[in-house]
Amino acid sequence: MSTSANPVANPATAAPRWRRLLPGSLFSRVTLIIVVGLAIAQLLTFAAIRYERNMALRELMMIGIERDIASSVAILDRLPATERAGWLDRLERRNYRFVLGGHAQGGEPGSQASRQFAAAIVDALRPFQVVKVGEVAWPPEGLQIEVRLGDGASVVVHAMRVGMPVSGWVMWLLAVQLLVLAVCAWVAVRLVTRPLAQLSEAADQLGPDLKSHALAEEGPTEVAHAARAFNAMQQRIAGYMAERVEILAAISHDLQTPITRMRLRTDLMDDTHDREKFRQDLDAMHSLVREGVTYARTLHGATEPPLRIDADALFESMVADYEDTGHQVRLEGRAGAPIVSRPNALRRILMNLIDNALKFGTDVTLRVQAGDQRLVVSVLDNGPGIPPDELDAVLKPFYRVESSRNRSTGGTGLGLAIAHQLAMAMGAELTLHNRAEGGLEARLAVLTAPAA
Repeated sequence: MSTSANPVANPATAAPRWRRLLPGSLFSRVTLIIVVGLAIAQLLTFAAIRYERNMALRELMMIGIERDIASSVAILDRLPATERAGWLDRLERRNYRFVLGGHAQGGEPGSQASRQFAAAIVDALRPFQVVKVGEVAWPPEGLQIEVRLGDGASVVVHAMRVGMPVSGWVMWLLAVQLLVLAVCAWVAVRLVTRPLAQLSEAADQLGPDLKSHALAEEGPTEVAHAARAFNAMQQRIAGYMAERVEILAAISHDLQTPITRMRLRTDLMDDTHDREKFRQDLDAMHSLVREGVTYARTLHGATEPPLRIDADALFESMVADYEDTGHQVRLEGRAGAPIVSRPNALRRILMNLIDNALKFGTDVTLRVQAGDQRLVVSVLDNGPGIPPDELDAVLKPFYRVESSRNRSTGGTGLGLAIAHQLAMAMGAELTLHNRAEGGLEARLAVLTAPAA
C-alpha cells in the first residue's frame, strides 16, 4: 500500500531555531557573533576581577578593623567615665561606632562571613570580656558586640562589613572599551565581507550582454585571487557566447544560398502539388534559420540604449498594426505617462507574445497596469493553456507543447525564448500563468524610471 509524502520537514535538514533567529546577511551574522563574544568575555573578566577584588578587600578589612575596634575600646577603658561620651564621635568610623551602656541585640551570626568577622573582633578585644555578640537585621549583616570595660561599665560596639563599591568611571571605561571593540569588529568584518558583496554585485550585473565591469584585482591575496578568477570567467563565457553566435551566423549564411537555389528549382517544377509541399518545407527552413540567428543575437543582450518613449502610443500603434492585418487585439489600461525603456526590444517582446496568443487563441487582450517605477504589460488569450509543469520549459529554445498549444503548427519554438532573452537583457521579468477562466497570461514586468 502506498503512503503519501510526509508534509512535515525533515528534522535533519530543517534549520535549527537559533539559526533562524540570526540576521540574514553574512556581515550581520559575523559582526553579531564577534561583538557578543567580546561582550561575554568582558563580563567574565569583570566578574573575575570583581570577585578577586572583594576577596582582597575582605581580607584587608578583616586584618585592620578588629585592631581599630580593640584600640578604640582600650582608649575608652583608660578614659575617666565622665569623659568617655565626648570621645565617641572621635572614635566613630564608617563601619563601626560605640554606644555606652545598654545591651547587644540580635541573635547568633548566620552567615559564614559574619561569624568570621565576629570571631576576629572578639579575638582582638582580649583581655576585655565580651558579653554577647548578636547579628541585627539592619544594617544587613550588622553586629552588636557588648564589651565589659575594666571598671565594669559596658560598651556596645556596632560594627558592619562595608563593601567596596566599584567607581562609576570603571563602568564607563568598560562601556567605552566594549564600544571600541564593537567598532573594531565592525570594521574588520566589513573589510572581510566587502569583497564578497562586490563579487555578488558583479555577478548580478553580469547579464546576457556579458559586459559587466571587471573587478579590481587588488587587496589581500585571497580577494585578489577571487577577483582574477571572476574576471577570467567573464572573459571565457564571453568568448564562448561570441563563438556560439558566429557559428549560428555562419550556418545561417551558408544555408541561405542552397535554400534560394531550392526555391528556384521548386518554381520550375511541373507538379503543382509537390511544388507547394516543397515550398512549405523551404519556408519553414528559412523561418527556422532566421529565428535561430535572432535568438543568438539576443544572447548578447540589448545594445539598444534606453530612450524616453510614449508607452501608450507604442501599444496603440501595435494594436492598430494587428487590426490592419485582420487580427483583433483589445487594449486595456494605460501607462499614463512617458517612460524610459528600450522601445525596439519592448515592441519585439510584445509582438512575439501577441503572435503566440493569436496562434493558439481567438480572443487576445493587451492589458497595461502602471505602478510605482514599474509597468506590467500582460498578453491574455483564450487558448488551451500550458500544463503547469511546463510553464518554465516553454521559455527555453526549441521547446514546443504540441499536444496542448498547437492547432495547426507548433512553429519553431523560439518565439517565447527570444522574448524571454530580450526581457532579461532589458532588466524585465517575463512569466507565464494559466488563467482561471482558461487560456494563458504572459506577464511582462518592466522596471522603468519616469521620463524627465
